Amino acid sequence: MGFRDDFIWGAATASYQVEGAAYEDGRGVSVWDRFSHTPGRVFEGHTGDVSCDHYHLLESDLDLMASLGIRNYRFSVSWPRLMPEGTGKVNEKGVSFYNRMIDGLVRRGIRPFMTLFHWDYPVALQQRGSWENPDSPNWFEDFVALCAKRFGDRVHDFIPFNEPQCFIGLGYAAGAHAPGLMLPLDAVIPMSHHVLLANGKAVDVLRQTVRGARVSYAPCGDMMMPLTQVREDIDAARTAYFDIPEDDDRRLWNVSWWSDPVMLGEYPKQGLKHFERFLPKGWEQDLSAIHRKLDYYGQNIYCGRYVKAAPNLRGWEEVPHLPGIAKTASEWPVTPDCLYWGPRFLYERYRTPILITENGMASHDAVSLDGQVHDPSRENYLHRYLRALRRAAEEGIDVAGYFQWTLFDNFEWAKGYSERFGMVYVDFQTLERIPKDSAFWYREVMKTNGSNL
Repeated sequence: MGFRDDFIWGAATASYQVEGAAYEDGRGVSVWDRFSHTPGRVFEGHTGDVSCDHYHLLESDLDLMASLGIRNYRFSVSWPRLMPEGTGKVNEKGVSFYNRMIDGLVRRGIRPFMTLFHWDYPVALQQRGSWENPDSPNWFEDFVALCAKRFGDRVHDFIPFNEPQCFIGLGYAAGAHAPGLMLPLDAVIPMSHHVLLANGKAVDVLRQTVRGARVSYAPCGDMMMPLTQVREDIDAARTAYFDIPEDDDRRLWNVSWWSDPVMLGEYPKQGLKHFERFLPKGWEQDLSAIHRKLDYYGQNIYCGRYVKAAPNLRGWEEVPHLPGIAKTASEWPVTPDCLYWGPRFLYERYRTPILITENGMASHDAVSLDGQVHDPSRENYLHRYLRALRRAAEEGIDVAGYFQWTLFDNFEWAKGYSERFGMVYVDFQTLERIPKDSAFWYREVMKTNGSNL
């Protein structure tokens, strides 16, 4: 027994991170265009102006994907490429690009998974108040309707939002990502509510417009793992995973605030204790529109933190990682068990098939003298993490699929091109692609449905 026979093996990318062509063919300006061109915001002044140039190299990239055995591809569409002002006029050249992509995927037997928002927000809407504006869910609804009408005859799998914790928490609270603002909670919490409402509206539009639509979600959040296998520590980790800490730096980075309303139809009581006073007037009436049944519950999981039961079983306490723990090039600890405990705790709470919508690592990859890119650390990482995920599947957790982040080395947001997460090496001067050893290893994993792990 292992992964289900219809397990979804795939790879993921995001529009601003790979497409390039930032100012071509009628594309509007995104907050990441502005942010990356602001001195001091992105590592060494890098921008996504060209990135992997996926926009111009689309056909050869699709051929490469097919040769690597990719059968499910999670990509995002650029809102400003399709609607330059965020609402109103449609950019037909942008529609044409995604039509070519989707048609090319289908011809090659690759199932498209469309993420509708992966952070490249239109500047035109940012200037109208962004997600703080009560009209913002309607703006997103219109954008989703466009995508459903134009692409829904061939795309049936949709993810409205990627990591709302990130684009709100880092973009509007911490100022580390675009648009680079540091707003108080009385601005940020209404944004979170509007994003959740926008997600509900998106699900409705997709189900009404696309026959057989399958809808997921892709939040993130700090993963908690029990220090030992004793019941008390497992219970402590489960509690910790859905807790909302008092500490200002971490309390927006949780699962329950962003997922309970979608999955359970209510905000967590602990979250209301912290945030209710900041929610927009009449928020209670929106819960029925936010709460929508999903076909999959997606989660982006990279690493985790260990916790144990507090003395006298009064709550939980974090246990520091052991000195010398393996880390990725991003300085993230390597903790494979997070891909067991995350799906387990999420499935126990939400009772919906689990998709790992992102998992992977940055590594210090380079072209060797033989012209190849050998990345044993990534193979080791993926092997260990996927074994943990298989354990979850073997124990009865309904794990539906796994998307490797990411297909190509790309623009990694505020880190620019300093971090390489891809299975395919990209020379950002020549745009040459070189599949890394991990790409061929992953091809065999997909081909055997994980039986070779």
